[in-house]
Parts: sequence; C-alpha cells; structure tokens
Amino acid sequence: MLTLRNSEARGHANHEWLDSHHTFSFSDYYDPSFMGFRALRVINEDRVAGLSGFGTHSHRDMEIITYVLSGQLEHRDSLGSVGVLRAGEMQRMTAGTGVQHSEVNREEEEVHFLQIWVLPERKGLKPDYEQKFFPREERQGGFRLVVSPEGKDGSLKVNQDVRLYSTLLSQGEKAGHTLAPGRHAWLQVARGVGTLNGVPVKAGDGVAVSDESKLELLASEPMEALLFDLA
Repeated sequence: MLTLRNSEARGHANHEWLDSHHTFSFSDYYDPSFMGFRALRVINEDRVAGLSGFGTHSHRDMEIITYVLSGQLEHRDSLGSVGVLRAGEMQRMTAGTGVQHSEVNREEEEVHFLQIWVLPERKGLKPDYEQKFFPREERQGGFRLVVSPEGKDGSLKVNQDVRLYSTLLSQGEKAGHTLAPGRHAWLQVARGVGTLNGVPVKAGDGVAVSDESKLELLASEPMEALLFDLA
C-alpha cells in the first residue's frame, strides 16, 4: 500500500529569513493525521536566506539528520562540534540528554536543506555528532545507504532501527529497493519528477509504504530522493 503525502498539502511557515514546509506536524502547524510515520517524526524542507539562521537553541531525546541540497550551513554545538555542511553532506546529531546548537548560513546565497527528526531507540542517550560527504557517483543510479544503526558501508550511525538511502537519478533511470517482511518505508522526493511503483511523485512529495516488498523509483526528470526503511 502506497499513500501519497502531496507537497502542496504540507504545513508552511514563511518568516522572511526562513521558508519552511512541514511534512508532519511541527511548531504552529498541527494535523493529527500527520504526526509522523513509524520512527520518523519530522521532515522539514527549509530555505534559509543568506547571512541568517537559527541561533543557539536546545534539543533532547531526538536523532536529528540534516541533508543539504544547495548552499552552505554552519553547525556549532555545545559538544564543541563545528562543521560546514554543503550539498551532498549529511550530519547526524544525537540530542540525547540535551545539547545546544546553532545552524547559520554565513554566505550570501540561500541554503536549501532537509531537516529530519527520528525518535531514538531509548531516552537519555549520550549526545553525539558526526558529519560525512557522500559523492554524487556513489548515489547516482541507485540507493546509497547513508544512515544506519550499525554505521554500515560508511554510513552515519543512528540510534534507531532505520536505514536511510539517498539516490540521484537521471531522466529514465531507475532505482530499486526490497523491503524485508514487516518493514515499512517512506520516500521523500527532494527534486524532480517520476513514479514510485507507478504512483506519480514530484519534488516535496512524500510516500508512506506498507505491505509492499519491491519498490521501484523511476525518474521522468532528473531526481534526488531519500528512502527510509523503517521497522
């Protein structure tokens, strides 16, 4: 069963310096039908204007994944971590018992990114941070594992039974994935147009998947997408 979450139906907030679309309930946007999916709690598509950003703020008991599509985003946190995320780079921050961080665009150019929150396997984890670049050639034409519980194949390590894949598809290219029995999936389209098992999808759309074993993503225009394999 595939259930489409249309991009136009998402929550939206425009604060001039921040333009944000919320796949699930977040901040002032609340829809009891969209509180998350499995361990996924937040998928926000954010555009932050140049020379602006999120000042220092706190999180706890959440796995936070940031995926940059264009531009640059500087991260600083109370663990002493400092990093600049660019297109193709991802970070995973375990908020755990509590962490403070800031996310700032130091450039003139807008930064466009997805911010993802995943519920942790348990509360009270030790805060942690990691960042990694995944080259285009590793993601082109197939699903590249970028986040997993084991840190398999050079992926970032997350404290939850979720595996996140990234793909880049040229026009006419396909990427396939097999779900083990009892597993679920969420596809988030970042750019482009195509189909998932024949269901039309476009940039900003999400698709909840249950009771399916084989998934095939076909691009009718160049596409970038994330696929979550969830318990």
